[in-house]
Amino acid sequence: MSQLQSSWEAHRQDMAYLPDPDMETVAASTSLPDPAGEFDRNVPRICGVCGDRATGFHFNAMTCEGCKGFFRRSMKRKAMFTCPFNGDCKITKDNRRHCQACRLKRCVDIGMMKEFILTDEEVQRKREMILKRKEEEALKESLKPKLSEEQQKVIDILLEAHHKTYDPTYSDFTKFRPPVRTRSSSRVAARSSSMLTQDFSSEDSTDAFGSDAFSTFPESVEPPMFSNLVLSEENDESSSMNIEFSHLSMLPHLADLVSYSIQKVIGFAKMIPGFRDLTAEDQIALLKSSAIEVIMLRSNQSFTLEDMSWTCGSADFKYKVSDVTQAGHSMDLLEPLVKFQVGLKKLNLHEEEHVLLMAICILSPDRPGVQDTSLVEAIQDRLSDILQTYIRCRHPPPGSRLLYAKMIQKLADLRSLNEEHSKQYRCLSFQPEHSMQLTPLVLEVFGNEIS
Repeated sequence: MSQLQSSWEAHRQDMAYLPDPDMETVAASTSLPDPAGEFDRNVPRICGVCGDRATGFHFNAMTCEGCKGFFRRSMKRKAMFTCPFNGDCKITKDNRRHCQACRLKRCVDIGMMKEFILTDEEVQRKREMILKRKEEEALKESLKPKLSEEQQKVIDILLEAHHKTYDPTYSDFTKFRPPVRTRSSSRVAARSSSMLTQDFSSEDSTDAFGSDAFSTFPESVEPPMFSNLVLSEENDESSSMNIEFSHLSMLPHLADLVSYSIQKVIGFAKMIPGFRDLTAEDQIALLKSSAIEVIMLRSNQSFTLEDMSWTCGSADFKYKVSDVTQAGHSMDLLEPLVKFQVGLKKLNLHEEEHVLLMAICILSPDRPGVQDTSLVEAIQDRLSDILQTYIRCRHPPPGSRLLYAKMIQKLADLRSLNEEHSKQYRCLSFQPEHSMQLTPLVLEVFGNEIS
């Protein structure tokens, strides 16, 4: 009996913390859980008193709600019942009200115990505990950060902008000058590529020339000049030059791809809330400085960790480091670029976080040539606040731990990549046989204005 009392005391303490939507019922009765999951959840539970559907263990026995209440009331009133018949009535769901004496006897026979019934004081204490817990949960919920309607609207606009300017099927790639891969010039690069795959398979990284970064224009179509793209929606087209390939066999194709990507970045930027409030000069300055960085960010969508390549549809448009070296870029750019891609991929950003990061990258007030830095900074601060709130509200741990700081570090990494890209681009553009294969848009965006 002492073991039963001690287990009952422990059970009564536990009961104070059990959630129950029906406070009156919970507070006035005690229900034990299934012992060690002895019952199959799919098997109907039967009340041991009357055979009705049982709702669980009540006062140490499996019963329905009706018999649970009957036993509780009888014990609290210390009722004394007399059977009007022979004292052995068969209790069923339909006749359980006819003989209270036999019903109560049946309750005791199946193991129901009055010791498991809460006293009035315990009932009140339990009610107070339940109310307190609900108040604490409500307070905790109210203190959670929430995205405002305005912030959610900005995110929705950016998502729509990204979907309108990024084609995950990469169908336009067939319109670029075709990729030409030469074996002789790519042996060293291929070796470097395989080393990169080994070196960075477990490291952080971000994005390079990938899905978007490798997009360009139809062979017969030349992109409009950059200033026109920013200031108007019209794309003046002129026929592209038909040029013989140099030993940089991938340069024509990747030049078209990058030109195409620049156009898409411009289209995305125009839809960023607040971007059109800037002067035309500031819009152009921001886009010229950030275009390659946003292309690198966007291309992470097509980057695969398995082989450190950018897969944009068919095998023709699967780009490895060796392909980019055949477009004139060296490992001084490609090694940190692949490392950046890996790190960004491993952050497992939500699409909402990805588009906010791209917008923050574009709206950087310290870009060369920006005049109204305070307005640009205000727009960027607003986007940064939305990103931080989103991470707190929607990105579950452990992925959210220091995520904002890691994303901002990626922007710093992009600045270094931008600088190295500009250096290598200038070396490439100084050679007429190579610069002739670039598009006017590439020449304008990555010209001398890029520092």
